Amino acid sequence: MEEASYTPGRSIDIELGGQEVITIDLDNLDTNPDDVIELLKDGQCKVWVWTKLAGEYWRRGYLEAAEKIAQSAIDCFHVNGAIASSPPIYSLLANIQIARARKAPKLIIPSAREDRLSNERPKEEYYKEAAQYLNSGERAAAESGEGVGGTLAFLTRGIQQLATRSMDDALRSFEGVLAEKPTNLIALLGKARILYARRGYPQALKLFQQVLQLSPQCQPDPRIGIGLCLWAMDHKAKAKAAWQRSLEVNPSEWSALLLLGLESINASKAENQSEEEKAHLFLTGTKMIERAFNANQKSAAAANALCELFLRKGNYKRALKLAERTVQFADTLTVLTEGYLRAARVLHAEGSISEATKYYTSATEGQPKHVLGAIGLAQMQIQNDEAAAAIHTLDTLLQPPNPQRSPEATVMLASLRSHPRPGISTDDMVQEKIKARELYDRVIKSLEDDNRIHDRAKEPSRTSRRILDDMDMHAEIAKLWQEENLDRTGKSLREALRISEATGQTDPRLLNNLGALQHLDGDLDQARTMYESALTTASALGSELGEGMSTSILYNLARVYEEKGDDTMASEAYDKLLTRHPEYADAKIRQAQMLANLNHPNEAHELLKQALSSQNSNLNLRAFYTYFLIQSNLPKPAKDFVFATLKDHDKYDVYSLCAAGWIMYHQSRESRDASPKGLEERRRGFQRSAEFYEKALQYDPNCAVAAQGLAIVTAEDSLGSFSAPSSSSTDEAQKRFKNARDALDVFAKVRESLNDGSVYVNMGHCYYARDEFDRAVESYETASSRFYSGHNVSVLLCLCRSWYAKANKDQSFTSMNKALKFAEMALHIQPNDKAIVYNIAMIQQKAAELLFGITPAKRSLKDLERAIAQAGHAQRLFASLAADPAPVVPYSREMADHRRKYGESMLRRGDEHLSAQKHFEAEAHAKLEAARQKRLEEKRRQEATELARVEELRQQAEKLAEERRIARETALEWSREVQVESDEERERKSKKAARRPKIENGSGDEGLEPKKKRRGKLKKVSEHNEPAEENEQLFSDEEGGDNKPAKKRGIKKRVVRDDDEPENIGGPRKKQFKSKEYLSDTDDEEEMS
Repeated sequence: MEEASYTPGRSIDIELGGQEVITIDLDNLDTNPDDVIELLKDGQCKVWVWTKLAGEYWRRGYLEAAEKIAQSAIDCFHVNGAIASSPPIYSLLANIQIARARKAPKLIIPSAREDRLSNERPKEEYYKEAAQYLNSGERAAAESGEGVGGTLAFLTRGIQQLATRSMDDALRSFEGVLAEKPTNLIALLGKARILYARRGYPQALKLFQQVLQLSPQCQPDPRIGIGLCLWAMDHKAKAKAAWQRSLEVNPSEWSALLLLGLESINASKAENQSEEEKAHLFLTGTKMIERAFNANQKSAAAANALCELFLRKGNYKRALKLAERTVQFADTLTVLTEGYLRAARVLHAEGSISEATKYYTSATEGQPKHVLGAIGLAQMQIQNDEAAAAIHTLDTLLQPPNPQRSPEATVMLASLRSHPRPGISTDDMVQEKIKARELYDRVIKSLEDDNRIHDRAKEPSRTSRRILDDMDMHAEIAKLWQEENLDRTGKSLREALRISEATGQTDPRLLNNLGALQHLDGDLDQARTMYESALTTASALGSELGEGMSTSILYNLARVYEEKGDDTMASEAYDKLLTRHPEYADAKIRQAQMLANLNHPNEAHELLKQALSSQNSNLNLRAFYTYFLIQSNLPKPAKDFVFATLKDHDKYDVYSLCAAGWIMYHQSRESRDASPKGLEERRRGFQRSAEFYEKALQYDPNCAVAAQGLAIVTAEDSLGSFSAPSSSSTDEAQKRFKNARDALDVFAKVRESLNDGSVYVNMGHCYYARDEFDRAVESYETASSRFYSGHNVSVLLCLCRSWYAKANKDQSFTSMNKALKFAEMALHIQPNDKAIVYNIAMIQQKAAELLFGITPAKRSLKDLERAIAQAGHAQRLFASLAADPAPVVPYSREMADHRRKYGESMLRRGDEHLSAQKHFEAEAHAKLEAARQKRLEEKRRQEATELARVEELRQQAEKLAEERRIARETALEWSREVQVESDEERERKSKKAARRPKIENGSGDEGLEPKKKRRGKLKKVSEHNEPAEENEQLFSDEEGGDNKPAKKRGIKKRVVRDDDEPENIGGPRKKQFKSKEYLSDTDDEEEMS
């Protein structure tokens, strides 16, 4: 085999047989490699020549020629038996397949509309062939005995493993190479890519920087990896600089163009820039992305970014092609999901719901927690009327595990739950609305918290602003709360109105709803203002929608006029409404009610008949007509009409069932037929009434009226209205108490849902039946004050009855007066009611009887006189009632006359009771006066004793003060004597000090001894203290008034040293005073005594 030599001038010399040498110019290679292959075979060149030429063809883009050369090399080596030289060629072939795989689609969409690649081979096939070549190379090396491995084989295997996402295996391959050659660029780049994919950004950054240091011109450019790591580490400015440098070094680097383009588009979204700057950045980024895609049209990332731009422009055809390109060439799950989503969005925008659903489903299958994918799929499911599926999709997104925080998805889910859907029961719908309210509350609270954070950072969130400024969302929240909390409803409606006004086009429906809330709250002036504003706004719309709004708003405005008492304005509004819509039944109903209130029942009746003639099946109209007949005291027509409603129109109408129950109950209760047949019919009527109420509760378990009616029937039964007579009065009483208790339980539940005075009145009846008069009074008073403003006669009479029963039970004249007060209030409202007059007379007579029957100790003369006067008035009332000439009276004349006669006999004993009461009170007054006088004398005696004690204390204090004055004068005298003695002592010491130097000048030990003596200090009395102060302290115990122990201070004892004795022999001692309370045991005791 001849040798071939490689010259530095980009050429290879191949020697053939003999002296013939052929030079191959590497810069001018023929695209057809056949001649080169023949030349290499003839020259039997070594493996490096084959790989060099194949590499040159590959570098120039002739991949097929390179592959052909490599295949020919394998054949040649097999023919020549040089199998040991083939492993590098197998590695070359594997790398060629990997290079082909980079430009091949990973996934081929069979139904692609724009980017059809059905004739292309997928990446997986190329990777399999690369693996086969690598395996063949390893077998060839093993057969030749050279062993498996080598840097080239490891690197190629690592690249193939990295391409197939076998990260662990690839990392072992690259580390195996780096163990032998730590500066191998390919191994360093491969390891850095793996670390980046595993989010080890700092470690990956170091490796990319190492590659750049080793080879600044390395391809692929490590600056791309450096920028990606810096971006992931939030060093965005440095990342951009790295990519810009990469583009300067390699102007055709498509990845740098793509990354810089994306960075520019992201920068254009910053809020702190002008519109011109944003537009410039966006345009620059767009151009860079287009250049990147043109440089590498097989890049899924570039196609994905460019697809978004065309999608925004509305170029759906081009966008769909790019989306399909992204899906087919995506190497990562994230890019693949983005491709599916953009394809789905394009098809969604075009209206291809089924195809869009398919792509959204593919996106969520790969990433179930992808927010946009889940929202898009839910939208498609809604389009397909699959609301339950949409709710499940969004629930999966927001629920654990790995719940996503998406305000958009949360709002969408709340909206879906708030609307009824097929197949869901009423109870389930209630729970769904509760969940919807919770979701709305959660997202609003979260967004408000975000806004507070962004406000501090001066960077408001666009997402939160967009959601919080959604008028429809706030209107929907208001609707969810309208049956639960009107305050929350009003708050949401006001927020929706604020948003609507900010747009410059106020929605009249919001004004109307806010007016309705004010209306319900009793603020009629504000409601009128809101209605008028809504009517003006709706009239300005001018369309059919505006006309429809104006109709309901005008009706509401008329209702406000009516409730304010402005009948003229209300009538005009109703007339105007009926002029536009003559068949508006609700307006006719209100006009009929106004006529009835003005005491024009015939005109109201005619108006209702006209309305029924045109809308006989209108259940609201029929319900009001039933009410009108009952209020007009026409029970028979009302009964026939309501039964006709149940029979011919709607047997499930709850209002008609309740009305039928009330009519049957009222008819049975007012029946006065005492015959056995009459009693049986009465009992049957009560039973039918209960049946109607029960049926109403079956159709509407929350109907408070039906529940209350049933409770009334139960309570009336407890009073023996239609039950058979009991065998004993004890059993009757027990049954009465039990049924009243059961009825109270029902009324208590009804009270929670029905805010009406009748509930409290019925509860009062039950308490009265159970002889719980205090609680009955409480219930009646609540009904009277809260709902009827004290003007309901029946409730006032119930209060009168309860106080009357309580007075008889407790024998209380005060309670009887309360009963009389409420009876007089009822008479004031209905002055012609003779039954009330009879009750007043009865109460007044009973009050006197009550006081006559109790002991004088439990009554007063004033009350007795008042009761006798009232009883006299009752006599006159009974006399007039008994003599009333009216043919029909609501009482018994005989009973009135009997009560008059009884009163006469009772009042004959009045003087006797008055005399006894006067005598009793006189005696009681005398006893009280005697006791008072005794207490007064005792008080005077105690005051005299106290004055004597105070005087004695004053005298003692004066005596003590005098003793203290004398002690102070004595102390001052002693202080002056001590001062004189102290002066004499200081004079003597000064003379002694003047004689001492003569002693110190002596010789021997005598001169040293005095020095030692002077080391001691003598404490002298009052040397540094003022005498007055010291002597005052001596008597501090006597002067102090708070009995505190005296603080020992002052004069220390004099220390008499042994060495001082010679000086004092024969001389008189001075007086020494010891501190305060004691003296030292010196020879001066006798002198001080």
